[in-house]
Amino acid sequence: MPSTENIIIGGDFNGHIGRLLKGYDSVHGGFGFGDINGGGTLLLEYAKAFELVIANSCYPKKVEHLIIFRSTVAKTQIDYLLLKKYDRGLCTDCNVIPSENLMTQHMFLVMELKIRWTRRKRAMSGISRVR
Repeated sequence: MPSTENIIIGGDFNGHIGRLLKGYDSVHGGFGFGDINGGGTLLLEYAKAFELVIANSCYPKKVEHLIIFRSTVAKTQIDYLLLKKYDRGLCTDCNVIPSENLMTQHMFLVMELKIRWTRRKRAMSGISRVR
C-alpha cells in the first residue's frame, strides 16, 4: 500500500474493544465503552498488524456519544473507523450522533477529516515568459 494514499476502513465489526488494554496502546486511543470480547481482540490484532489506529477510541466522549447499538437488553459500541497511524492527524473528531438512527437501533457514526489539497506547479524549463 503506497504511503501517499489515505485509507479509511469503516464497518460493523461486531466486536467490543472496551477500554485501554496493555499491548494495544499503539492502536487503541484509550477511550472505549464496555468490556473487550473475542471479536474486539481480533480487531485490535488486525489493526496492530496493518499499522492502523481505531479512530473511535482516540477522543474522550460522553457515554451517549460512544454507544452505536442500543436495544432494551444492551448498549454496545460495535462500529469502528480505522485509518493509518501516520494519517491520525487527518482525523479531527469522531463521534456518534444519538439523535440520528441509521436503522431501528443503530446510531450514525461520523468522522471529521481535515484534508489539505496541494496544487502542483508546472515546471517551466527553458521557456521564457514575455509580456
